[in-house]
Amino acid sequence: MTYYGFVFPLVVAIALVYSASRHEEWPRIWWQALRLCGAIFGILLATTVVLLLINTQV
Repeated sequence: MTYYGFVFPLVVAIALVYSASRHEEWPRIWWQALRLCGAIFGILLATTVVLLLINTQV
């Protein structure tokens, strides 16, 4: 198993813990965790694309 297999559960756990530390109602915790997961995955995807573009233009 590669390290990439650990990215999804790690991001979900981080988002849930962070959201639970900021909010008290479960519906709001889930909604904020979902938004944070989307933001983190978006940043990871954008960074990966930029690094791949830099790496292929030798």
